[in-house]
Amino acid sequence: MLFPITGLYAALLAAVGLTLMVRVARMRARAGVSILHGDDLDLALAVRRHGNFIEMVPLALILMALVEANGANSILLHANGIVLLVARIAHPIGLTLDRADHPLRAVGAVGTVLVTLVLAVVALWQAVSAI
Repeated sequence: MLFPITGLYAALLAAVGLTLMVRVARMRARAGVSILHGDDLDLALAVRRHGNFIEMVPLALILMALVEANGANSILLHANGIVLLVARIAHPIGLTLDRADHPLRAVGAVGTVLVTLVLAVVALWQAVSAI
């Protein structure tokens, strides 16, 4: 079975994730830090930005693939994919050392939770309807 819509957003999100990962790797190399971050707060921030991405995106993509496999409308899938992509770009920009209430952090967090919730509800509806 093919998942062209999920594949599109997975590839775009992979680019975001790889960008965050490369930033962490470069900062670790420059600081000479292998594990954790020492006292380098910029490295700690980069690690947290990447970590949050890795914690949140896989579940959303798994749900998207399940919903797509079960025949969801392409508009629903694209809408959730676009929101997730925008949210995951906004979140690391808004995640700063000095401001917990940055608007882009909120856009990223709320957008990601909303997409995950919508896709989870649709997946549950599809599963219950098939039983």
